[in-house]
Amino acid sequence: MSPIELLRVLGPLALAVVASFVLDRLCARKGLLPPGFREPFRRWGAMFVVAVLLWIAVFAPLGNIGLGVEMDVTQVHPVQLFLLHALMLLVLGTWFLLGFGGSAGAYRPLPSPPPSPLPSPVPAAVPVAGEPAGDPGVALEAASEAVIEPPPASPLPEGVAAPLAEPVPAMAALPPPVSLGRRFAEQFGLVAPSVPREIGLGLTLGLGAWVAVLVAVMLIGGLIVMLGGEDTLPQRPPQVVHWIAGLPLLLRCLVSLSAGVVEELFFRGFLQPRVGIVLSTAFFVLAHFSYGQPFMLIGITILSLIYAFLVRWRQSVWAAIAAHVLFDAIQLLVVIPAALRLLESQGRGAETSALLGLWPG
Repeated sequence: MSPIELLRVLGPLALAVVASFVLDRLCARKGLLPPGFREPFRRWGAMFVVAVLLWIAVFAPLGNIGLGVEMDVTQVHPVQLFLLHALMLLVLGTWFLLGFGGSAGAYRPLPSPPPSPLPSPVPAAVPVAGEPAGDPGVALEAASEAVIEPPPASPLPEGVAAPLAEPVPAMAALPPPVSLGRRFAEQFGLVAPSVPREIGLGLTLGLGAWVAVLVAVMLIGGLIVMLGGEDTLPQRPPQVVHWIAGLPLLLRCLVSLSAGVVEELFFRGFLQPRVGIVLSTAFFVLAHFSYGQPFMLIGITILSLIYAFLVRWRQSVWAAIAAHVLFDAIQLLVVIPAALRLLESQGRGAETSALLGLWPG
């Protein structure tokens, strides 16, 4: 194997390992390490599974830069469209169980109780003037055994009842155990006051975002044509676009749903709170680099930033999931089939290439 080929294999692997270490360090700095990670084997196991996923899903396509390799759709089974998403769910579940499984996260930590006051020291015996001081030990023993009589209570007025003794406060009970389902929802941004409201908001904003991104990509495509000519845009869409556009309607709907749910859980629910918007967006864009169309990355970057700020605003991933699913469904069910028909009937154009540049994220 030549050095270049070795670099194409080991380079993405090294980047994935470094990214996994960065994720762990940032989690520790932000106080987001799960309680189970106190055990080294759990922590290293979580870092390992995350590194494997980042290698396969994010950094591996970088090894094909300059090769002009395009996916052979004749060898792809429709089920393979869901393998990467299944791997993401498997890694998320493994990371979560390593961090919170068993007794590691069963109870929420209680606040530390205030320190109890120290007992008052026994006063030293003070000798009376004119009398011998005596043995100090005997004096201390006598003081410790002395019974201190409380002062006599003043008589109460006639007709006034004696006050009741104050009840002794009970010890604080342990909080109820937190279910793994609740822990999972908290860790990956699935907790929201009203999930239906978040989904409705995401659908509304997702439609507006689709229009805004469509206009932005078409303007950028037109600018590229003005500066470098029409040949600077993709000459033809990749084979995978034709292949997915020809899939059955139900399968395309499932692809949109799977991408919206799983990718938002991983990139926005898991990565974003831990590594920030910039790194999580970079990973999201690199994960779509395998399509072999750099122009597509423009629209994907804009969409990723929209989803990221939507998650930061709403403090959950539900709105971003709804917006992502809607965008992918519009592209797979309406835009891409229409753009392909336009290409076949009227030939290639900047506007049509820009439409195909809005590949589902």
